[in-house]
Amino acid sequence: MKTVLLVAGRGSRLFPFDHGRSKHMIPVAGRPLLEQSIIALKDAGIRDILLVVGYKSEVLRAYFKDGAIHSLNIKYVDQDFTKGKGTGYAASLARDFVGGDPFLLVNGDLQYEAGTIKDMLKEWQMGEADLLLAISHVEDPSEYGVVEIDAKGFASRIIEKPKPGQSPSKLTNAGIYICKPLLFDAIARTRPNARGGIDITDSIQILIDENRRVKSFDMGAAWWCDIGRAHDLLDANQHYFAKMRKLLRGKIESNVKIKGEVYIGARTIVRSGTYIEGPVYVGEDCEIGPNAYIRPNTYIGDRCRIGNACEVKGSIIMGGTKISHLSYVGDSVIGENVNLGAATIAANLRLDHKEISLRENGHLIPTGLRKLGVLCGDNVSVGSNSNLEPGVRVGANSIIGPNVTVSEDIEPDTMVYIKWRDLKDFYVKKKIERNEGMEKK
Repeated sequence: MKTVLLVAGRGSRLFPFDHGRSKHMIPVAGRPLLEQSIIALKDAGIRDILLVVGYKSEVLRAYFKDGAIHSLNIKYVDQDFTKGKGTGYAASLARDFVGGDPFLLVNGDLQYEAGTIKDMLKEWQMGEADLLLAISHVEDPSEYGVVEIDAKGFASRIIEKPKPGQSPSKLTNAGIYICKPLLFDAIARTRPNARGGIDITDSIQILIDENRRVKSFDMGAAWWCDIGRAHDLLDANQHYFAKMRKLLRGKIESNVKIKGEVYIGARTIVRSGTYIEGPVYVGEDCEIGPNAYIRPNTYIGDRCRIGNACEVKGSIIMGGTKISHLSYVGDSVIGENVNLGAATIAANLRLDHKEISLRENGHLIPTGLRKLGVLCGDNVSVGSNSNLEPGVRVGANSIIGPNVTVSEDIEPDTMVYIKWRDLKDFYVKKKIERNEGMEKK
């Protein structure tokens, strides 16, 4: 069955990793998110894939090319956001690729298992539906589209992101569909939403109202992850680590302890006294230790350096990043080419041990996590003896001076440092004026 992946969006909710990068190429457990999705499709028997691309499309095209690296047939279509927005409009661009046959449609933010796709394909073969809609059970459906179903499992209504406490059910639209081409006609008759886009759920509601057979497919306990915010990357990372197998390609010095499933890339050196407790992935051309402690579910990209007496736990460390000696990084996501100065602490636990929330537009967004460290964008420099409190987000290209405690989010291209005046210290934040050099304060 032909498959359409909607991967055109930028991902503004993924701050600070939405700055100058495609969210679909963020690495988890050694591969970009989109590649993990494509591998699941391949394992389910899918061979023909269309990527609806937009933001940073050249990066996706350069990486996946025509799909030969996975023995797949991958084609592309560009979404021009000046002509149309929303998941419905993006799906409509697949009409020529699909032709007159049923097709699999998947939101590009999702991570899922091959078994889910296989089970949906089996359900579709029963011939009871014009559209098959995957649903999952969630405790808080306010971030999703809620689905109401009748006694026979057919959808009767879809409500997009109901207000907290006002949802009629806890069954959420998982963003995976098998459709007949009649969906395209419904999209053409769908009114734009308040943001000017066309939501695929509104088009599906049209089919429901016209008594088409929109049947639900309950995913049950099957794993899936909607990468809506940056901390969701840690969930996906941990899931894929369960499939890791031990392979040591680099140089391992004497007195190194490696326990469990650990991958060490080519030309990487692990220095004496280091303890690595898998599952852990370390890329190529890295330097680890001496005396470093790398704890389970840690991904370290290519060209990274983890210095003397550092501890890294359950984190994603992207390529080119350096974590200097005596530092601790727990349950964090660190972007590319970041430099953490000596004795930097990325704390992951509140003093009261309560759930960690993110702050967005003046509101607190619960993460459901008791442990969450820093979410740090690309090209950030952090001075020595700095403390990054649990759940803070640091925008790309920012500079944090030494001895600073960061307890609130930092926007991109911002300098934060301590200015001494009358023997009292306080924070100073300012936009970095790169065209005038870094000496100007």
